[in-house]
Amino acid sequence: MRKYAPNSPQAAARIIGLTLLADGDVGQVELALLDELAVHQQLGLSRDELHAVIDTFCEDLLSSQQLNWADACPVDACTLTELMADIDDPALRRKVLGLCVQLAESDDDVAQGESVVLTAAVEHWNLHYQMLTTSLAPKSH
Repeated sequence: MRKYAPNSPQAAARIIGLTLLADGDVGQVELALLDELAVHQQLGLSRDELHAVIDTFCEDLLSSQQLNWADACPVDACTLTELMADIDDPALRRKVLGLCVQLAESDDDVAQGESVVLTAAVEHWNLHYQMLTTSLAPKSH
């Protein structure tokens, strides 16, 4: 797995990518929402850079043989912990969680894998209150 600097746009983008992959299908609705929300700009990346991080994340998962769609989440618990540990800035944590919630809810069905990722973020980042207020906030799409 590639290493990124803590709190870097790439580390944040990788968690976004994990949310996209977590249900086993990156749908057109999710991809369109990435652009609609300008996720790349919110993270400080160009659109191409965001997609490159997501692509390399998929490559990393495939090369480490972690990408297993039979599981509830495409990464193991240890990797999930490592990915979440890369973000320790409170504001960035809230931003990433908010974006992940919107992406997970974009198809009106939060799949089990997406739920695992969101729950891991909430638990690792201690954002229980943020999760509640994010899911109750009006949708921007």
